[in-house]
Amino acid sequence: MTAEMDVRRNGDTGSYEAVVDGQVVGMIVYHVPRGGQRVTLSHTIVEPGYRGRGIASRLVKHALDDVRSRDQKLTNYCTFVADYIADHPEYKDLVDDRFPGRATVPDRAPRER
Repeated sequence: MTAEMDVRRNGDTGSYEAVVDGQVVGMIVYHVPRGGQRVTLSHTIVEPGYRGRGIASRLVKHALDDVRSRDQKLTNYCTFVADYIADHPEYKDLVDDRFPGRATVPDRAPRER
């Protein structure tokens, strides 16, 4: 990828956004339930022309780092996020034990990076 990518949290749209040349090319949709102690990630989207460039992985890393920095727990409904956590087990502690979501983290060894 030749263009610089910025990843940001957009509270107005409830998404983490990947921006290239001023255009949103990918996002993770999130919701903070009442009380603010956890974050729900529902799905990850990357525009077809930008897939295969690691954008989704950078979005997930940014979102999980943000969840950790805000001292929140994660309720996950996104299979891509679940696979990312399986490959990066240092994030597994973020998953809310009481409300893990439907996309459970596969119990497997991390894939080679």
